[in-house]
Amino acid sequence: MRRIIIDADKCKGCKNCSMACIKAHKSSDATLAFADPQFESRNTILLNGEKKYKPLFCRHCDKPACATACMSGAMIKDPKTGHVIYDRDKCATCFMCVMSCPFGVLKPDRMTNTYVVKCDFCAEHGSEPSCVKLCPTKAITAKEVK
Repeated sequence: MRRIIIDADKCKGCKNCSMACIKAHKSSDATLAFADPQFESRNTILLNGEKKYKPLFCRHCDKPACATACMSGAMIKDPKTGHVIYDRDKCATCFMCVMSCPFGVLKPDRMTNTYVVKCDFCAEHGSEPSCVKLCPTKAITAKEVK
C-alpha cells in the first residue's frame, strides 16, 4: 500500500502542498485563495516552538482511531489500498473521528461544519497525490510500505 511520507527537515513552509490540495479538490471556478473558506486544504503546515515547519498530513493509519470511533460507518479503512476513506453521505456529523485522530489532522469544514475534511490520497486525480507532485523540496513523497 502507498502512503504519504513526510521529511519535516526538508519542509520550507512554502505551502505548495496546501495550494495543490485546494486546487485538486475545488468544486467551482471561484478564485483560489487560502482565505476563501469555500476551499480547504486537507493538510496543514505548522511552525513549531523551535521555529521549524511541521507538516501535518493524514497518515492513513494501520489501525485508524478515526474509523474505530466512527459510529455511522462513514470512515473506513480500505483493505485493498490501505487508505482511510471518508463517505460524506454516511456521515452523522458527530465529529468523533475528528476528536479521535491522535495527530489532529481531521477537521470540520469551515463553511457549514457539516462534514469532515480529510485526505483522500487524491483518489480521483491520478496516481500521485497533488501535494507530492508539487512539493519543490521533495519533503513529501508517496512510497509503497508494508
